Amino acid sequence: MSPQPSQSIALDDLAPARTSGHEEAGERSVGHQQAHNVEESHGQEFSLPQADGGRDAWLFLAGCFAIEALVWGFPFSFGIFQEYYSTHAPFSASPAGIPIIGTTAAGIMYLSGPIMFASLQHWPTFRHRCPAFGLAIIAISLVASSFATQVWHLIVTQGVLYAVGGTLLYCPAVSFLDEWFVRRKGMAWGIMLAGTGMGGVIVPFVMNWGLYKYGSPTMLRAWAITLVLLSGPLLFFVKPRIPITQTTQARPFSFRFLNTSTFWINQTANIFQGLGFFIPNIYLPTYARSLGLSNVSATLTVSLVNTTSVFGAVLLGGLIDKLHVTTVALISSLGAATSVFLLWGLSASFPVLCVFSLLFGLFAGGFSCTWTGIIREVQKREPGSDSGLVFGFLGAGRGIGSVAAGPLSDALLSSRLWYGQASLGYGSGYGLLIVFTGITTALGGLGFVARRIGWV
Repeated sequence: MSPQPSQSIALDDLAPARTSGHEEAGERSVGHQQAHNVEESHGQEFSLPQADGGRDAWLFLAGCFAIEALVWGFPFSFGIFQEYYSTHAPFSASPAGIPIIGTTAAGIMYLSGPIMFASLQHWPTFRHRCPAFGLAIIAISLVASSFATQVWHLIVTQGVLYAVGGTLLYCPAVSFLDEWFVRRKGMAWGIMLAGTGMGGVIVPFVMNWGLYKYGSPTMLRAWAITLVLLSGPLLFFVKPRIPITQTTQARPFSFRFLNTSTFWINQTANIFQGLGFFIPNIYLPTYARSLGLSNVSATLTVSLVNTTSVFGAVLLGGLIDKLHVTTVALISSLGAATSVFLLWGLSASFPVLCVFSLLFGLFAGGFSCTWTGIIREVQKREPGSDSGLVFGFLGAGRGIGSVAAGPLSDALLSSRLWYGQASLGYGSGYGLLIVFTGITTALGGLGFVARRIGWV
């Protein structure tokens, strides 16, 4: 790909951009805010890489895609670890808390968003250092978890510590994306999010092979080395578009968007969808094994969800740039809920379970792409809202769903409601879990109803 023309900007011309606080599409620009703060070099000129395209922008997006796959693919494939830990010593003796491990990792990475984005806003010079620190912490957490002998050890290392490292690595990339893509932000976020699905396609098979051949200690240490070797070089491309200097100033916080009904209605829908979304990723392998399927077949069910999540994320991300966000959320939610009720609930064979996995991943896997559209709607009502901070709160909402999904699903499954009384999936002991998943996933479209009423 040939280099694209760069933009030559005089530093003393950047102040008006900072004052406006908006991109060409009417969205708040983190890049313009940061650029304003290099005032110490008045009168000099420098070249900015092209936004919304060009070699540097696409290399940045490719790096984000790969890091997303490597960082999020691990907790999103936790169903494989759950199946292994539940059937192998030393954790099989007390497996009750095992589902909490994966949801804790994903949940904390989501829940820490407001704190992390507020910190990056207050200490902007720290943004480019975070990813390296995060990668180191992830590697330490995986090595430490390889020495675990009790479930709570795994919760602390593979759950909490991994999440801290993942947050430090992941959040700066999200804030940089706001600088690299403006008019095509929905598409860019969809491609970045598709990395999670791609990681979820590859990681389950790698983990299934490694865990059953070499055991969890060896596999966890090998994965730590793999992450460092693959992610380390990518950090060169995942960098801010606007130079960060020692004179970069902290930006004031504005939480006024928390007073808008637009934010809270969409946030409520976001929380509900998160409650339903994480359950199949946790329990599909275990459910498949209850049908008498092999380990490979059980692994395939999660991989199929993540495979179509790649396409779903790109598709929904593109729709966000063209349709109202609540319409896209409704499409995602109703499609996912229908697949839960009609396919998972009526599945008693491998082919039907595979069709469910494909459709659920396609519709539910890209729901987070709606966040860029929610941010756009929030900024229409509160123009001073920082996109990173809004993003962080939306991530926290999804994190509530992720963390709650673990203990809630454990309680629902232990009730064994309808076991032997209903047919197919509903009578398998997973019936109440299936119904809960379908209802909460459908409530992700709540914003569409609220818009029709006039609340949004």
